[in-house]
Amino acid sequence: QVQLVESGGGLVQAGGSLRLSCAASGRTFNNYAMGWFRQVPGKEREFVAAIKWSGGSSYYADSVKGRFTISGDNAKNTVYLQMNSLKPDDTAVYSCAAGSMFSGVRNYRNYDHWGQGTQVTVSS
Repeated sequence: QVQLVESGGGLVQAGGSLRLSCAASGRTFNNYAMGWFRQVPGKEREFVAAIKWSGGSSYYADSVKGRFTISGDNAKNTVYLQMNSLKPDDTAVYSCAAGSMFSGVRNYRNYDHWGQGTQVTVSS
């Protein structure tokens, strides 16, 4: 059974940084994409970033490009999201997801497995 466990959320002032981690277990993820999505109440889930284990290609939403960096540690089956220059608009529940796909990493419907989410709050 696939399990994704996020950690690293919290409260930070605008301009600060946080690093989220997503530890994956339960299968090999060589052909998987790992994504980070965020959601605030009343809004649709929003793509943040994704990475493909095979090849390491990374993808970002325009709203976070240049501020966030996604990376993966194959040996630990862990994906990280380094978030710098945080803004109050980045406040959301951030969730990690895994899916077997060759395209469509920005679409949350293409992911099969989800973590429980971690709250990120950025104060102004």
